[in-house]
Amino acid sequence: MQRKVTVLPLHTGFAPRWLFERMVKFVSAVTEIIVYEFGPYEFLRRIADPIWFQAFGCAAGFDWHSSGLTTTVCGALREGLLRLSKEIPIAICGGKAKKALDTPKDILSYGERWGIDVQALIEKSRLCAKIDNVLLQDGYDLYHHTFIFTKKGEWAVIQQGMNEASKTARRYQWLSVEGLDLTQDPHTGVTCDRTGLILNLASKESKPAQDAMLDFVKHDPETMMETLKKVTMTMPKRHYITKNDIDEQRLKRILTVIHEADPKRYIHMVNIQGVGKKTMAALSLVSELVYKSPPSFRDPARFSFAHGGKDGHPYPVNRKVYDETIEFLKNAIDKAKLGDKEKINALRRLSLF
Repeated sequence: MQRKVTVLPLHTGFAPRWLFERMVKFVSAVTEIIVYEFGPYEFLRRIADPIWFQAFGCAAGFDWHSSGLTTTVCGALREGLLRLSKEIPIAICGGKAKKALDTPKDILSYGERWGIDVQALIEKSRLCAKIDNVLLQDGYDLYHHTFIFTKKGEWAVIQQGMNEASKTARRYQWLSVEGLDLTQDPHTGVTCDRTGLILNLASKESKPAQDAMLDFVKHDPETMMETLKKVTMTMPKRHYITKNDIDEQRLKRILTVIHEADPKRYIHMVNIQGVGKKTMAALSLVSELVYKSPPSFRDPARFSFAHGGKDGHPYPVNRKVYDETIEFLKNAIDKAKLGDKEKINALRRLSLF
């Protein structure tokens, strides 16, 4: 698709109850049909697609010019699938603010309910959040994290970051695929272009820098600190880190932790507790100036929309039509379960048209 520069503005307020209730019914009905027709993984594949997700939110009647589309659609999905309970073998975990912090508990709860080991999924959830917060330094801090998975261990992530200064949001989407490397352009999409410097340590272009950083932390902490003191005197023109960002005592402590952990792979180093934005920025500076392996500064954003729903744009939600749509979808799935696929087939023909 053709990319157009745009933003996802932060809007205050909440979805009115009359709209949210309809959204819950609508998104759960659509989800049920997709799972019934194509299976759980197909739903993950679609929900992780930025264009499909945006269209899904628009069809549900939310603002297409708002950061709230992400959080409200995910909230409606979570509520809707909880109501369907055992009928849909898909788990929706996490959410906005405090709910995001409860994601591991949510995953564990589903693991106990389904009788499956979910420790690897908890680790994936945590790593996806850390990568978008630490390796992708684009000025956005995560405040929303939704982790979706199936009984087979397939997963998708929808998370969103906020930039307080510009009052904009940015959405990050992931999907589990065979051979996925979480540090090599792992996203299915990042939505919302921006201007300014972006340090992208999760890019394929950053692979030489990743290798250099991993090699550097093999040195003893004293040597590493001496090297850092030297390179901060010869900063590159693009200042993605400043001298004020380097707290020598704290940095030495975390470099010692990394050195003693002896990480064999880049993702192991990223996964060490305490490794944050400033540590990774300092190490990337070393990779650029000492190892001559500059990191990537390419914005990973692949999708942008001319975004506007509940606030009347592009037109007010027609409640009667919305209710009729929900009723049609529910009837279609109910009849299909009884062997009558006339309405399901009509939907299929409509999608082909």
